[in-house]
Amino acid sequence: MLTNEQLKEFEKLGYIKGDVVLSDTEVDELREELDLVMSGKSVKKPVLNRNLVDDEVDYGMSISQKETVVQIVNIWMASDLFYQHACNQKICEEVAQLCSSDTLRIWHDQVQYKPPVTGGPTVWHQDHPAWPIIQPANLVSAWVALDDAIIENGCMWMVPGSHKWGDQQKYLGTDSNFMPFHKQPDLLPEGVNTKAVPFEIKKGQVGYHHCLTWHGGTNNRSDRKRRAIAVHYMPGHTRYEPTGSHPMEAHVNVKAGEILKGNDFPVVYKKDSAVML
Repeated sequence: MLTNEQLKEFEKLGYIKGDVVLSDTEVDELREELDLVMSGKSVKKPVLNRNLVDDEVDYGMSISQKETVVQIVNIWMASDLFYQHACNQKICEEVAQLCSSDTLRIWHDQVQYKPPVTGGPTVWHQDHPAWPIIQPANLVSAWVALDDAIIENGCMWMVPGSHKWGDQQKYLGTDSNFMPFHKQPDLLPEGVNTKAVPFEIKKGQVGYHHCLTWHGGTNNRSDRKRRAIAVHYMPGHTRYEPTGSHPMEAHVNVKAGEILKGNDFPVVYKKDSAVML
């Protein structure tokens, strides 16, 4: 469980580092599963398996098409091991604390893999603006490193306190050093600091961030892989609001305004109840 100090830190910053939650053996098993799914050899398939750089929107940057950020969405659908990871009791308990919810469902998960040398950047963004079909904007993501994620191999960077500034995605840019800038800073609260800080995470360690926290990452020019699995958790009150589009919309079977639930959005945590794997 998270301490009161950690909860206060998350409220202030919009992110915190948690404990090492996976053993070396568990990390190795997830890596093997990832290789299987990434190569298309798994029996069941994820929702997406693509090079995110190829599909990236134009941020006014010159990005080489040789660069790669492998994105796999809902690997839990393709792998029982990754589903078990999404149900990790410690992670779920701590996310429930951060969401102030007694129930958690999977919105979706995603692997982002930056290969050695050619690993591409992750442009600056907020998560929730890409998820307009779910409300309110108080989801929390649990980002677990499958390799040490450090500055040299393209770790995430965060902007402290940015989760309190609302939806700024359409004004959020990436400069020539892949650091964030706001295209109309007068729209931000007075006196805020948009300087980013590195969010280095050890292999097997979890980092939590709010769905409105500004985050991004630089290239991986090192000779080390940078693999990670992020699970985006919905508190129990998350509603379906079909005001946009998302790859998961095809999996929605509830009416507008209803709680988003169903087989493709499984409950992975309910306070004082065991979730069957």
